[in-house]
Amino acid sequence: MSVRSIEYRTLVIAVLTLLLVGLGCNVLGSATVPPNNVPSTPTLAPPTATLPPPVAPMPDEVEAANALEAQVIAVYEAVGPAVVNVTSRGYTYDMFMRTVPQEGSGSGFLYDREGHIVTNFHVIENAEELLVTLASGQVYEAKVIGLDPANDLAVIGIDTPEGLPAPVAIGDSDKLRVGQFVVAIGNPFGLEQTLTTGVISALGRVIQSPEDNRFIGEAIQTDAAINPGNSGGPLLDLKGRVIGVNSQIISPSRASAGIGFAVSANTVQRVAPELISRGYYPHPWLGAQMLPLTPDLAKAFREANMKIPVDAGLLVIETVRGAPAANADIRGGSQLVRIGRYEIPLGGDIIIAINGEPVDNFEELTVFLETQTKVGDIVEVTLIRDGAEQTVAVTLDERPQ
Repeated sequence: MSVRSIEYRTLVIAVLTLLLVGLGCNVLGSATVPPNNVPSTPTLAPPTATLPPPVAPMPDEVEAANALEAQVIAVYEAVGPAVVNVTSRGYTYDMFMRTVPQEGSGSGFLYDREGHIVTNFHVIENAEELLVTLASGQVYEAKVIGLDPANDLAVIGIDTPEGLPAPVAIGDSDKLRVGQFVVAIGNPFGLEQTLTTGVISALGRVIQSPEDNRFIGEAIQTDAAINPGNSGGPLLDLKGRVIGVNSQIISPSRASAGIGFAVSANTVQRVAPELISRGYYPHPWLGAQMLPLTPDLAKAFREANMKIPVDAGLLVIETVRGAPAANADIRGGSQLVRIGRYEIPLGGDIIIAINGEPVDNFEELTVFLETQTKVGDIVEVTLIRDGAEQTVAVTLDERPQ
């Protein structure tokens, strides 16, 4: 046998020996005998996956979560007793003239220690009987104190027995910020004293009153669950202050889709005292019938030989005799022009701003008057007359009821 073949054979034997030793056997292949001469079957450990170690929450994160939870609980315990269930009852007649009772429910909250409760107008609309149920289960008959359909607000009242819960503090909605945590308490679907949480999704939204479709400014948008029955209940900050009155949702199913709206606390601050003292809210009023301009409409009017140097604004069609606009010599149209199927009085003033704030449509005009002015204020109205811009002072009067 050659030296090369001997070396090759020696190498193979050495490799096999190493493999057998690695498997726990000797060169002869006999199993390793454990102590006390008890034979056993050798086993191989199953393969294991290497997993990253679990990430434990940082101490400050845990503390923040616990603090938020504790704050929400504190708000519920402090404010919950002042949130009430409002049941409205009315009656109608069927085709046989038999009386058919109708019942609806919503929420509200104690506004002061005299037993005044703030809720939505649409919660008590057309009610012939009103019942208020406190968190304690006590039920009281209530009466209407004041109504403001335009802002979808109402104040009702109950007798003030001893032990009435403390009223809820009203916050300043001008100081709110998007992303701020909020809490809603109410009676969705008749489930009393229900709490939901969320954040402020947007500020300064404009919604429409369900009664007369007038615009409500300063509305708060939230993703806190708002459902039928929550209407009239409070939207609260984490200090337990009312920042809004839950009023509307956008949802094809009429259940929460994460888009709810609340009438702002500052609107409540303006309206509620007037409802208590007067029974209604005096809305400021110009007293003019106007038509919002669009670029296409402005073009059509120019073709009718009217001087319109702007594509947006409010064209005054007519003023009400004795109303603020007429008293300030704001002028309506004097020339009838047919536009399509309609005859429109043209030649009137075009209002483009109030107190320097542009107003292009009814929404902007209504929101400005409601949120920035009150009856008796003098405002500077910027208008265009015969193609030239000028400013007139107008003393706002109370809109007729």
